[in-house]
Amino acid sequence: MELRTLRYFVAVAEELHFGRAAHRLHMSQPPLSRAIKHLENDLGTTLLHRSPAGVTLTEAGRTLLDEARALLDHADRVRAKLTRTTITVGLLGDHGAAKVAAAFREQRPDVEIHIRGTDLTDPTCGLRTNQVDVALTRGPFDKSGLKTLILRLDPVGAVLRKDDPLAQREHLSTADLAGRDWFQFPAGTDEIWQNYWNGGEPRRGPVVRAVQECVQSVLWNGTVGLAPLGHDLGEVTVVPLRDMPPSPVVIAWTRDDPLTRAFVEAAIKAYG
Repeated sequence: MELRTLRYFVAVAEELHFGRAAHRLHMSQPPLSRAIKHLENDLGTTLLHRSPAGVTLTEAGRTLLDEARALLDHADRVRAKLTRTTITVGLLGDHGAAKVAAAFREQRPDVEIHIRGTDLTDPTCGLRTNQVDVALTRGPFDKSGLKTLILRLDPVGAVLRKDDPLAQREHLSTADLAGRDWFQFPAGTDEIWQNYWNGGEPRRGPVVRAVQECVQSVLWNGTVGLAPLGHDLGEVTVVPLRDMPPSPVVIAWTRDDPLTRAFVEAAIKAYG
């Protein structure tokens, strides 16, 4: 039972006429009739009642029509996944995306890459809402239902105004920041993500959504918060924290289709 023969049968079953079905399939009627007859012989049952006015479906024909539609729909979805020529990548932060892009272009130069930037409220970059195929992001966050791989671990520090009394210290601990306002993410943000960037404790402070809002909050209000070390944040400074676990650079995805898998492999190669 070939997919092509099932497509022939669905056309006849929907048109209820061999001539119209042949026209729809852009073929002549005799080979179409032979293909349907061969299908009936193969299944050992009559699928169509033929008459000069057209055809009607038997009970077996109605059953096969439902199943054939489902099979063909599934086959079309598989084909679409295998032949997909675009991939949408979600990005959160600047942590080596350029070298991942270069590695993927070398591997799959035929693929068009769409980029979706995101703010600090969604560490999955739209992965859970199917807005992206794969996310190059930062953790920790709720990984339930996702496939993830850690690419790198980055130590973090306290973000401070340069004239802050603590800004000249070589190292700090979260206890040194007790009683200070910390920038917060909006209600509904991933709890694991929010808790990590709060230093593991409940905090109070202004609500922010983007990195620049965090920086401005520090500059204007003396707010504190956390950021990975090694990033240029302009007018503020980042002092290493001794008692914070590192933040992982993570690649996350949901479907193991060939194109997404190729992107994951390129990311592994880029960070290897």
